[in-house]
Amino acid sequence: MASTSSPLTLPVLPLDGEVVLPGMVVPLDLSDSEVRAAVEAAQAAARSEPGKPRVLLVPRIDGTYAATGVLGTVEQVGRLADGDPGALIRGLGRVKIGAGTTGPGAALWVEGTRIDERVPDPLPGHVAELVKEYKALAASWLKKRGAWQVVDRVQAIDDVSALADNSGYSPFLTTEQKVELLETTDPVARLKLATQQLRDHLAEQEVAESIAKDVQEGVDKQQREFLLRRQLEAVRKELRELNGDTTEGEESDDYRARVEAADLPEKVREAALKEVDKLERTSDQSPEGSWIRTWLDTVLEMPWNERTEDAYDIRGARAVLDAEHAGLEDVKERITEYLAVRKRRADRGLGVVGGRRGGAVLALVGPPGVGKTSLGESVAHAMGRKFVRVALGGVRDEAEIRGHRRTYVGALPGRIVRAIKEAGSMNPVVLLDEIDKVGSDFRGDPAAALLEVLDPAQNHTFRDHYLEVELDLSDVVFLATANVLEAIPEALADRMDIVRLDGYTEDEKVVIARDHLLPRQLERAGLNKDEVTIDESALRRLAGEYTREAGVRTLERSIARLLRKVTAQHELGERELPFTVRDEDLRELLGRPHHVPESAQDPAERRTAVPGVATGLAVTGAGGDVLYVEASLADPETGAAGLTLTGQLGDVMKESAQIALSFLRSHGAELELPVGDLKDRGVHIHFPAGAVPKDGPSAGITMTTALASLLSGRLVRTDVAMTGEVSLTGRVLPIGGVKQKLLAAHRAGVTTVIIPKRNEPDLDDVPAEVLDKLDVHAVTDVRQVLELALAPATSDATPEVPVAA
Repeated sequence: MASTSSPLTLPVLPLDGEVVLPGMVVPLDLSDSEVRAAVEAAQAAARSEPGKPRVLLVPRIDGTYAATGVLGTVEQVGRLADGDPGALIRGLGRVKIGAGTTGPGAALWVEGTRIDERVPDPLPGHVAELVKEYKALAASWLKKRGAWQVVDRVQAIDDVSALADNSGYSPFLTTEQKVELLETTDPVARLKLATQQLRDHLAEQEVAESIAKDVQEGVDKQQREFLLRRQLEAVRKELRELNGDTTEGEESDDYRARVEAADLPEKVREAALKEVDKLERTSDQSPEGSWIRTWLDTVLEMPWNERTEDAYDIRGARAVLDAEHAGLEDVKERITEYLAVRKRRADRGLGVVGGRRGGAVLALVGPPGVGKTSLGESVAHAMGRKFVRVALGGVRDEAEIRGHRRTYVGALPGRIVRAIKEAGSMNPVVLLDEIDKVGSDFRGDPAAALLEVLDPAQNHTFRDHYLEVELDLSDVVFLATANVLEAIPEALADRMDIVRLDGYTEDEKVVIARDHLLPRQLERAGLNKDEVTIDESALRRLAGEYTREAGVRTLERSIARLLRKVTAQHELGERELPFTVRDEDLRELLGRPHHVPESAQDPAERRTAVPGVATGLAVTGAGGDVLYVEASLADPETGAAGLTLTGQLGDVMKESAQIALSFLRSHGAELELPVGDLKDRGVHIHFPAGAVPKDGPSAGITMTTALASLLSGRLVRTDVAMTGEVSLTGRVLPIGGVKQKLLAAHRAGVTTVIIPKRNEPDLDDVPAEVLDKLDVHAVTDVRQVLELALAPATSDATPEVPVAA
């Protein structure tokens, strides 16, 4: 508890940036005029009073005096260690500063009141614990500084106030903290404050020491590692000189020796040696060193001068292709032509012309399941080259093709470079699978990065962002696969040799199933070839009635399901092996057929059993398909005139419907059609499978035929399908995808097909066995279409015209 006593009149000795607490003895420099004035004034006053001269020590911070000072006595006046005049002042107790007054000398005099600080005796328990804690903390700090004599002195202090004021000697306290101690008059509160300040300092010191220790340990470890590495290099050098050669493990650490020993192109060698120079100048701890080492490892792993010799046995290569794939004559001819030209160039010493070799870039475009991907392996097998597949479906990052810059964390070369490294030769067959599924977003357009890769005029100097050296891709055979040609960017498609795979005929599917699919599925089902056999008639029915596709994936799944059924029945004791699957067994094993041709259905159940329904042909992403067009007239009482189109049709197909309707309105009388119905009654044209988007002009004559059938009441022949664009004058214009459409017509059981006259040259691409079973009519005018497609009118009854409610 603190209390006040009688007033004092004392000269002020200001302390700038310093604080003196009671009990402290400090030397002060008398060269300062204010300090000298206060000491001289105290000496003058002491001549008339007993005792030592007294001054009031007051901290002054930024020109402002503290509210509490310390009564001090001038113990001695003399010279300091540096020879300057000085005085030794001892702090006695706290003084509360009052008003200013006058006194002798030039010093500032003030009135003050002595503050008495009393602590109960004996000390309360919590105060005693606080004293013990402070002494322990002070002893710990002093011992770290090596001040053992001071430890004993602190331990001998029993007065709470004196113990707290002893913190004034602490060098780590700021002036503000010491002022706070000075102005705290309660001894117990002051000791708590001093204890907290000392505790905080010790905690900070412990953290600093821990950090310094970790740093020192790291530095020591680096220095030790550096010295050991130098010693290791010296030992290895001595061993190499002693043995006269280099072991494999030592050479792997010496990048310069590895680069010089590697068979690298000249420019690549120069770039690698520059990186080796950087590596030698780089510290082991620098992250750049690991980037350089990774880059050098990648360069040294590349097969710069490794090439496989092409198999120039043209007949043998064609035999390999024929043995592994049925059909696909266009692709086989293109590969055979490529090999023949390569052989011719090699025989005449023209392997490299203008820095370019004789590579190839082929795009295999066709529906799913026709064997585009597996064909790549067959091409590599036939040519005697390594094969690498690069899946591009869903790739959206341009760096996947060209690689990342080396400065990025986890940088890698692009997929093209990785494919070459994986193949181990500079002339592999690289299959770029699903190139039409490449996307683009904020990370770039991978299709644009492929422009240089797939350009035979540029890819001999291809630069990957990671390697940053020229890579010759002119000897690589690139095979790109796609389902839809229109999905490939035009600039990219222009750089590739497009080869279309339009699907298989039924005969080809039977051959594929017999020679390829059945043996593979027998092995997967755990069966021997003599345990289960499938008749050719059963395979033909599987291909014709249980599946309807351009490829053979569904056919293979049907064969697998068939073999699973037989295996399960055998394990249950229901069927004995060996077993031969015949045509009549399919319904028992697989259920009813899913695709029955229109010609095989009951005449009353066929779609074309009523007027206004015609059969068209279309091309989808899964190949060719049969498309039905239905037309109806609205009841005149409803007043719903105009044209209504349904079935998710595109703009081009909607315009084709308008053209067909306009042609019949203007030429109806010539065709002997009741066109008056078209003026007053609404016309509705519908394409079934309404959930599937449809577009294109090739359904023009199909819609015209459906409307003509509707108006005339004559049925459209069931065995007739057609494709072609129609003009306002009735001309039949050419369309695309003739081969795929004829294959679809053949699969659907259609026997008569109508195509535009100008598409007649496209029949050369259609397999001969398909043309033999189809009666193809090339027409130039819609009138010819109607004569061929519409059945003769019956004299006994006129078919009822469908009416839309």
